[in-house]
Amino acid sequence: MLIKEFRVPMPVSLDEYQVAQLYAVAEASKSETGGGEGIEVLANEPYENDSGKGQYTKKVIHLKSKIPSWFRAFLPAGATEVYEEAWNAYPYCRTVLTNGYMKKNFTLECITIHAPNDTGTQENIHNLSAKDLKIREVIPVDILTDTVPAKDYKPEEDPALFHSTKTGRGPLKEGWQQTADPVMCAYKLFKIEFKWMGLQTKVESFIGGTLKGLQIKFHKQLFCWIDKWYGMTMEEIRKMEALTKADLDAKRAAAAAPEVTEA
Repeated sequence: MLIKEFRVPMPVSLDEYQVAQLYAVAEASKSETGGGEGIEVLANEPYENDSGKGQYTKKVIHLKSKIPSWFRAFLPAGATEVYEEAWNAYPYCRTVLTNGYMKKNFTLECITIHAPNDTGTQENIHNLSAKDLKIREVIPVDILTDTVPAKDYKPEEDPALFHSTKTGRGPLKEGWQQTADPVMCAYKLFKIEFKWMGLQTKVESFIGGTLKGLQIKFHKQLFCWIDKWYGMTMEEIRKMEALTKADLDAKRAAAAAPEVTEA
């Protein structure tokens, strides 16, 4: 098992991040969906149980082209679909990813605690056991200095260049974490387990590396899209999510439709 804790300080308030995250997830879903791949939303509804209440989502993530060829060769058709379930009781959120083919041999759990007025200095916010602390890797994420691959780089999504007309925030300068107001931190704890003899270490390492890239890209976008989400209400976010689901469904339907050729 791998345990990786990403600490992501952000120059936004705790309340702002709640809206920003949901907005950015919806936008990223649209950009990642097409050609039969991407995200399919199965459920997005309020929940309440003994642990509290929040928003429950269930999605299917179609990943075929995202999986390296050396691993894809071992998988049968349909095995590249990952199910994501999330219980968002903000500022606490739990997400679990599973795969129907791998069953109990693959699990990825992410628990996120969002802390206000925090720059990532709490050493054990998740209350890990001594055993887990020994194998935990802490990975600080800096949306200013951490880079994305050249193919993903866009000047308008670069916090070193972006300036918000609505909030006056940005461009960010070195050491921004110490001067930003507001500021908060997302502590994202991933537990990754992949039980497949001969592939376990390689696959866990690939997943761990992929997660870091995703965190960097997502949070750069989240900040640089601030003028798009700033001031939105949760009601407006829920309407946007419904429209996004319809858009994703249409994209997948178009990809699945057979081509019509003229006689």
